[in-house]
Amino acid sequence: MRLLRNLGLGFFALMLIALSLIYATGNIRVLSLGWTVAFGGPSLPFDASTAVPAPDYSQSDSWAALPERAGVEDRVPAGVRDLNIQDSAEADVFFIHPTGYLAGDSWIYTMDPNSKAEENTQWMMANQASAYGGCCKIYAPRYRQANIFAYFRGDEIREQALGFAYQDVKRAFEYFLLHYNQGRPFVLASHSQGTHHGIRLLAEVIDGTPLAQRLVAAYVIGGTVPETSFEGLRDVRLCTGANDLGCAVHWDTYSEAVIDQPLPDNLGAVCTNPLSWELNGGLVTKEQHLGAVPASGRFQVELSGSQKSTGVVFEPLSAPIPNMIQAQCKDGVLFITDQSDTIFGEQGGSFGGGNYHGLDYPVFHMDIRENAKLRVQTFLARSLRTADLVVNSGGGRSP
Repeated sequence: MRLLRNLGLGFFALMLIALSLIYATGNIRVLSLGWTVAFGGPSLPFDASTAVPAPDYSQSDSWAALPERAGVEDRVPAGVRDLNIQDSAEADVFFIHPTGYLAGDSWIYTMDPNSKAEENTQWMMANQASAYGGCCKIYAPRYRQANIFAYFRGDEIREQALGFAYQDVKRAFEYFLLHYNQGRPFVLASHSQGTHHGIRLLAEVIDGTPLAQRLVAAYVIGGTVPETSFEGLRDVRLCTGANDLGCAVHWDTYSEAVIDQPLPDNLGAVCTNPLSWELNGGLVTKEQHLGAVPASGRFQVELSGSQKSTGVVFEPLSAPIPNMIQAQCKDGVLFITDQSDTIFGEQGGSFGGGNYHGLDYPVFHMDIRENAKLRVQTFLARSLRTADLVVNSGGGRSP
């Protein structure tokens, strides 16, 4: 009886998810999406033994981006004069991409290079990782990411699938440190599922070790990160200004049209305002917005059907659009100018309820690009001053 009761309660909960999607968006077209969320996805329980073999990070095809290989992550917005520094940058970025595996019958990505999921990963390289091309050599691992349905099936499945995926990310980061980075300063960057893994790297691998002294900053964006995630850390703290070092920034973007609606899941979450780089930063007007960049290519959001690649074409990045949005933090949420009637609303407005999760990067592309450059420059200047002090104090000898 208890089993039947639990199954019944689960069915009811899933129906509520489907109906809430319709209510939240006010658009009946999401009925099919809600139905798929409620009744689609892999079979239970989670079984790690069915996963494909782990990626070999000594092989270049286990990386979505490498500096010695040309890729869409090298794109620079039209009119921006940043040079391609992938062979000469003095710092690296380790970028952890978000969820692109949105269908299929496995809880863990099959690593199929000819799939929609792989094209979604390339979308992330073109429109997210590219923001760090002005400061750093870009390294981004492919990994056995969790299926998006892991977020819809309760805490146990989510933690099992994400925990499995994190092991790949951790191994990739360790390989990056040993074989690529070799003691240089680095930026940690991520979005959504990638941010879940990035927070674990900060807490379990970086904080309290010499790596923390080489961390320029962590841009762990999207995915609702509680401020309490940083309370027990020794070295890595939350950034409070534009040129702070060894710290982390995070935000979750929503339309200011819902600023007076309760969003209880975000209470206590980290909110950095990327127009001022202040923690819990107040209203910043459009004049300080450096520029949004429309997304290149198409992110494929289908939750069912064929997973074969469709030949998505990634055009060069468009010119930035500055002074487009104002932004403010309130109750753990970053509220921006409503984008309902813009190209950005079309590209990132599919989450409903004013949730602009898909716009966390595109509308702040230039703000992220310029700030990452500033922090790297600040880090390198500090390192130079430290080296000069050592030499002048007699602790070393200049060449």
